[in-house]
Amino acid sequence: MADYQNLWNQVQVRAAPDWGPPISEQSWTRSFPPKMSYWLGKVGDAQLGPIYLGWTGVASLIFGTLAFNIIGFNYLAQVNWNAIEFVRQLPWLSLDPPAPGRGMGIAPLAEGGWWQLAGFFLTISVLLWWVRLYRRARSFGMGTHLPWAFASAIWLFLVLGFFRPLLMGSWGEAVPFGIFSHLDWTAAFSIRYGNLFYNPFHMLSIAFLYGSALLFAMHGATILATAKYGAEREIEQITDRGTGAERSALFWRWTMGFNATMESIHRWAWWFAVLVTLTGGIGILLTGTVVDNWYLWGQRHGLVPEYPRAYPAVEPTSPAELEAPMQQAPPVTYPGLVGGAP
Repeated sequence: MADYQNLWNQVQVRAAPDWGPPISEQSWTRSFPPKMSYWLGKVGDAQLGPIYLGWTGVASLIFGTLAFNIIGFNYLAQVNWNAIEFVRQLPWLSLDPPAPGRGMGIAPLAEGGWWQLAGFFLTISVLLWWVRLYRRARSFGMGTHLPWAFASAIWLFLVLGFFRPLLMGSWGEAVPFGIFSHLDWTAAFSIRYGNLFYNPFHMLSIAFLYGSALLFAMHGATILATAKYGAEREIEQITDRGTGAERSALFWRWTMGFNATMESIHRWAWWFAVLVTLTGGIGILLTGTVVDNWYLWGQRHGLVPEYPRAYPAVEPTSPAELEAPMQQAPPVTYPGLVGGAP
């Protein structure tokens, strides 16, 4: 009964902790001695630990903690160091970048300098963690699919906080550190540049996002539906006909006409997930640097339908036009009523 275990079983297998293969590094060892957790065993592997940090892991945690503390203490200062108000107002608290007029210079701490410092430490932390992932994968003889997937997310992170502000010439173009302030920035960004929904790279990003959800749901549901046949032991089942894997393949071939293999479904999922942030970063980078108004861009390329020109959108051609007030709409009249008013 204890030969094969999954969520369908009532018994958890307990054995001597697995420390993993030997490592050649002499300066660092695995820490946090492994132990077994009953509740972890309910959702996955019951073993917790060991952990290998290395100098990149330790340095990443140090810089990440510095960034976290800078943001957190700025939040506390905004509520007069009141812990209760900090918890109550947390979604509305924000650490903002310097004002647009400061350009790319170093701002005073109280005027965006704390944001620059937190962003600097956070970026170093994220990059060091990427190095840690890459080095661990190489040391185990694995492929480097995981660090490169993480690099796609880092690409979007750097576009929002560094690459695009650099091209626009102002730190004020970057995203603030805050929950609602980040959402407000996103809404204002879309309105300012003519509706981000007409950005083709944004469209691709959303398509890959929804596609990722669909692919992962399809794969997860298929394996769970055949878990009682041991379908999650995918490599073994490829050569074992009539098992859960075989039923999975027949199900999709018979219902959809096509079946991804036990290997290719993970490539599909990997690419869909990676392309979410990759295409999203490209779309953000082009906004304001190459395209000033995605609505007008869409009109020129046949993407946007023709709407009544009650409020015509025009591209500014001079600084004076940029500062001109919005064209007033014609007064609405109601025929048959005195004075044209209801």
